[in-house]
Amino acid sequence: MEQERLQKYLAALGFGSRRQIEQWIRDKKIKVNGKPAELGMRVSEEDRITLNGKPVRRKPNAHPDRIIVLNKPLGYLCSRKADKDRSTVFELLPKLQSQRWISVGRLDLNSSGLLLFSTDGELVNRLTHPRFQIEREYLVRVLGQLTPEQQQNLLNGVDLDGKIAKFASLELHQAQSLNHWYRVVVKEGLYREVRRLFESQNLQVNRLIRVRYGPIQMNRKLKAGEYYELNAQEKQMLYDFIAVK
Repeated sequence: MEQERLQKYLAALGFGSRRQIEQWIRDKKIKVNGKPAELGMRVSEEDRITLNGKPVRRKPNAHPDRIIVLNKPLGYLCSRKADKDRSTVFELLPKLQSQRWISVGRLDLNSSGLLLFSTDGELVNRLTHPRFQIEREYLVRVLGQLTPEQQQNLLNGVDLDGKIAKFASLELHQAQSLNHWYRVVVKEGLYREVRRLFESQNLQVNRLIRVRYGPIQMNRKLKAGEYYELNAQEKQMLYDFIAVK
């Protein structure tokens, strides 16, 4: 029987991302054949796996993996737990019976636009892992305007807490009286990377909208808070894109 790493096996079944599953292994929430699981161990369908004491099985009639695009509104948290004042993006998603939605990256509270979700943990891992360098494209409004020197700084790279970050592309999208819109692309996916890059040049971002993640573009007809599910052709296109990464 073919074996694969435990975290990859469970991620492919839609139980969570590899990172989440690795933490569950550290927390002793997963057992294999009655013994606590270990990081890096390999399993097959013949192994008895439990999560929080419940058996994990590959169901023959399981739903196929699903992928949806959400137009995240401002003021929503990208976490599963709401606080007393804020709702979460997961409250906007369709309910699932035997699977769970896993988010492909995050957007902060004051950012909006394209968010991807899938029930395929392995797909999520490949879309978010830094080594795959998946492009994220944003429209960004800042108070003021970048000088040619500042633009070059952001394309060459700046130090953000010991890590070099940069825009893969940067162009002026629209000029207003005091504000300027820029279209930017990043690949690193660092925490609040776009905002921090502009802040490094003493410019404050006052609007940030994600419009593309990898090959998936935001549908302009999709209103804030609405979502749509990728059809078979769109899903295949995304899987083909990841396969060559």
